[in-house]
Amino acid sequence: MSARPGRTRNGAGVSRVATTAAEVKAIASGCHELTDLDSAVAGCRACPRLVSWREEVAATKRAAFADQTYWGRPVPGFGPADSRIAILGLAPAAHGGNRTGRIFTGDRSGDVLFAALYRAGLANQPTSVAVDDGLVLHDTRIVAAVRCAPPDNKPTPTERDTCAPFLHREVELIAPTLRVVVALGAFAWNAWWPAYTAVYREPAPRPRPRFGHGALWHGSTGGPALLGCYHVSQQNTFTGRLTDSMLDDVLAQAVALVNAG
Repeated sequence: MSARPGRTRNGAGVSRVATTAAEVKAIASGCHELTDLDSAVAGCRACPRLVSWREEVAATKRAAFADQTYWGRPVPGFGPADSRIAILGLAPAAHGGNRTGRIFTGDRSGDVLFAALYRAGLANQPTSVAVDDGLVLHDTRIVAAVRCAPPDNKPTPTERDTCAPFLHREVELIAPTLRVVVALGAFAWNAWWPAYTAVYREPAPRPRPRFGHGALWHGSTGGPALLGCYHVSQQNTFTGRLTDSMLDDVLAQAVALVNAG
């Protein structure tokens, strides 16, 4: 198994590792800076199935990465605290973020996403292979609905809900500048509504707008616009359901919405 992370310190000055959903909520709410939240995320052990899986993957490894030390922990968000664009994904990949410790880093989905961010002027380079590779995001933060790599890329509803306070607090911390959320896939799109309600104190619309590539929704309280995009999964990109030009169009729209506001 990978080494168990040390205890984390939240913004309230209390060193704790979350082991239950209630502790996730309490610790997340006490984080007053993104650095505190990132540390709390990285130490979480609240979902037994995810803890077991992420650490098993980190121990057994993929043959191509047999000589590497896997991160094997929950993966924090990545990007500046004053971002105006948030990219909301599903969860880290077992041999991507779970290996490297940075979301969408070291896997084919990340290859597609970061190349597109670079073309859109939102990243300083088109590749993301390791945490020390020099990548810098511009005006963009990447977050995930679930912070641990799940078996078969399918977190359970309970795991999603347990992890949700981390997402809600992260959105709250970047809310002063946040203008657009790009939801990668239906899972992320659906995870946004509880976050929106928690942060902006407005009920989710009923019926909820349906996810679709290019779907756009505006709230009424000055919160960010929500923009849908097919997930950058290998299945979508290999089959042509999501092409580079389609992804470029969504990111260009996100930039346009930011500039218009």
